[in-house]
Amino acid sequence: MGFEYMHQPFKGLYLGYQLLSTMFVRVPIWSLWYSLPSMRPVSTWSWKHAMMVELYRHLIHISLITGPTSSHPDHRAIAPTKEAIGVWVEGAPSELIMDDLKILASISEVAPARIPGYWYGRSGAPPELTQSPQPGEKVFYYFHGGGYTQLSAHPQEITANITRNLLKLDQSAPRAFVLEYRLSSTHPFPERFPFPAALLDALSGYLYLVEEVGYEPSDIILVGDSAGGNLALALCRYLLEHTGLAGIKIPAPPGGLILLSPWVDLSDSHDWPGCSNLTLDIDYLPKHYLYNKEAFLGPFGLGFAMLNRYISPAALHPSVQAHFRGFPRTFIAAGTAERLLDQIRTLRNKMVSDMGEGEVTFLEAQDAVHDYVVFDWHPQSLPTFKAIATWMSEA
Repeated sequence: MGFEYMHQPFKGLYLGYQLLSTMFVRVPIWSLWYSLPSMRPVSTWSWKHAMMVELYRHLIHISLITGPTSSHPDHRAIAPTKEAIGVWVEGAPSELIMDDLKILASISEVAPARIPGYWYGRSGAPPELTQSPQPGEKVFYYFHGGGYTQLSAHPQEITANITRNLLKLDQSAPRAFVLEYRLSSTHPFPERFPFPAALLDALSGYLYLVEEVGYEPSDIILVGDSAGGNLALALCRYLLEHTGLAGIKIPAPPGGLILLSPWVDLSDSHDWPGCSNLTLDIDYLPKHYLYNKEAFLGPFGLGFAMLNRYISPAALHPSVQAHFRGFPRTFIAAGTAERLLDQIRTLRNKMVSDMGEGEVTFLEAQDAVHDYVVFDWHPQSLPTFKAIATWMSEA
């Protein structure tokens, strides 16, 4: 996303203006406009559906000008909450940062760090952490979306809706752990935490679940939406490439992978005439994610996204060489009205080719926008979680 950040002294005034003009001008106009079914972007959308997508599109537009507006905590603190328990996770040991990851971390000048995470339990109550997992007890390990530059693991964040709905699915997975990985930033903000900082954090959280809490890797279900799906794939790839090496204590990969509208090509290899990214303007996402890419790629530059298997596993360029042999059984969801549809379909095709059709479940939600599962009002959200429940029962 191409953020054009305004000077901070004017940010409050601009946000105040946007709040008033949206409430008293835009919302009434949208309300009248979408009261006519013929004026809605998609014929299957209700008035509320069209209004919510328009509002979210407007909020994204505001953030392109002001920068991130969320007041939720980041990796530097744990904010008290009645719904979840915050814990600190120690950074992964340096000897487990190997090969490509070690070199890339050195170039980016990032290292494993102490970061927070939040434990969620069923029925909206914090789980009891003093009890070790029961044999066969599964856990959701979730990475939130936000383009690697926004949002939070905190329960007040909109992406927490995913965690809440996952915990309603199956009694075999009574807890979820959501990692507060470090977010990337760049000019006009400090240049911080480019790739592979988030991957280092994801590895730290995985080691915490296995070595400190006591989960078997086969009982961990890795979940990510949007950029979180990108991170989930990267972690799974790193674990798979380094498990079983002599003298290396890298745990085995997880037992399952759930990818919700995953961002899986940070290059422009899918931007051809007529592609979903350039034509599906009904989605609330903008066409370009320049700020996110520049912040995340940092010293490597935009072209690096076309070459790296951790960053763009679905890129069409042959240099990526991202295979999926040995990956765990996977559930993928995408909306037919989202800009990332083409790249997600490419991911599906690559995974099926390498893993076999029976190992990959793919759901396309008709007329659904990007990351529709975060919206409890979205008509395709509940059916998607029911499909995930069925997928889990078939394991």
